Amino acid sequence: MSENKTSSSTSPSFLPKSAWLIAVNAGLLLIVAGTAMPLLHITGLLTQIIYTAGAVLVLGGRLFAPSLKGHCLRVRRLSRLEIWVGLMFCTGAFFMWYTPDRMDWLAFTLAGAALQVYASIAIPGAMAKELKDKTGSKDDKKQK
Repeated sequence: MSENKTSSSTSPSFLPKSAWLIAVNAGLLLIVAGTAMPLLHITGLLTQIIYTAGAVLVLGGRLFAPSLKGHCLRVRRLSRLEIWVGLMFCTGAFFMWYTPDRMDWLAFTLAGAALQVYASIAIPGAMAKELKDKTGSKDDKKQK
């Protein structure tokens, strides 16, 4: 009896395997930590470094993500929106360094987070609709 050993048996299946996806997830976690620290009255250089590192990781991960050339226009536009999310986080990092006494950076963080939530909900929905349209058109052709 031979047992098939796959790569999923050595590592959990919920962990991302792409470098760009790992960078985005790590960046988002750093942004959460960098945002929570001033809200918990922990300020200083470490907070700025953590938030900036997270913003740069998110932007870099989104820029190096594979393109979705085979998908519909809506999915491609939503994936480009995620690049703008990274730019908003980087703008928030700029304001964190430029005006450290004010909370202007928080507005960009909230706007980026709102766009991230929207894109993360809309992309799977648009992909499912595209798949449904493709399979529906194949069924229509079979019936004719």
